[in-house]
Amino acid sequence: MPRPTVRHRPFGTAPSGEEADLWRLDSPSGVYAEILTYGGVLHALGVPDTGGRTANVVLSLASVEEYAGKSPYLGALVGRYANRIAHGRFTLDGTTYQVPRNDRGHALHGGPEGFDTRVWDARPGVEGDTAVLRLSLHSPDGDMGFPGALDVTVTYALDAEGTLSYACAAVADRPTVVNLTNHAYFNLTGGGDVLDHTLRVDATAYLPVDAEGIPLGPLHDVTGTPFDLTSPRLLGEGVRAADEQIRLAGGYDHCWVLSGSEPGPVRPAARLTAPAEKRVMEVWTTAPGVQVYTANHLDGSLVDGAGRPLERHGAVCLETQHLPDAPNRADYPSAVLRPGTTARRRTEFRFPHLAGGAGR
Repeated sequence: MPRPTVRHRPFGTAPSGEEADLWRLDSPSGVYAEILTYGGVLHALGVPDTGGRTANVVLSLASVEEYAGKSPYLGALVGRYANRIAHGRFTLDGTTYQVPRNDRGHALHGGPEGFDTRVWDARPGVEGDTAVLRLSLHSPDGDMGFPGALDVTVTYALDAEGTLSYACAAVADRPTVVNLTNHAYFNLTGGGDVLDHTLRVDATAYLPVDAEGIPLGPLHDVTGTPFDLTSPRLLGEGVRAADEQIRLAGGYDHCWVLSGSEPGPVRPAARLTAPAEKRVMEVWTTAPGVQVYTANHLDGSLVDGAGRPLERHGAVCLETQHLPDAPNRADYPSAVLRPGTTARRRTEFRFPHLAGGAGR
């Protein structure tokens, strides 16, 4: 059986003056992943369909300059705190911290110079039947207003069956909050919109939000709402529903609270299916939530490397993470990290339509 491989090439110069590389992981299954050291971006994810035709199933841009200038977090590793913190403010151990408010008066994805804008250090390797890329980043005390120095490692791994995983580990020298995720935009047909995709989410509750994307408070039962994805639902049916929450967000941009509890082994979170089941992707994770975002704000002004415009609802994000605004919500699972402990998170993207692909 062919062995997995890892190779790289230069990708350009980041605004910081640092050189960015593109690393490619190849699996004997035919799946490949391209990862940038700039922002830890999942730049490409090539997946064969049931007929053996391979397509890139994530949205991407052509250059570092485009990612740095106008990317809506395409494929990026985001932190320190993915999703939103209300008013960019939280109190930890009696001290109130103010972080940048970069989204309608609130903090989003760690601020305007979050981890998606950094050049990460890379260590590649092949471990058994798995191609591996370890990315590491040091975030100093006070970075974007967050307390404590933070050291983060994110390990991308692509195994022989074609499962792509990323595992996050973070340690801090002072109490802080941390919430890391990957912000890939998935389209399993490799083009067009995703309104003909079906999505299942393993959750019976979600978080309604206000007009600025901040959770209103308690969990809400999905029963009888467009947020009931306990059985597969067409995304087009969901985003066109006559529902106030859908209207406020322009589609889905909400966090589902997953069944089960963290920490523990990965458990099923979501299943995304292309028309005729030509490609199927399952998301498994240790995270307590998954933010489903149907690319409501793409408007065609960005184009990919092939010159195709990135249009509204042209993809769906499945961001496994802590719940939004958890630093201000005592009733949500805690996102606090203290010295002497390690914040860990693992997410897997499985493709059960491939021969031998793991799945349920």
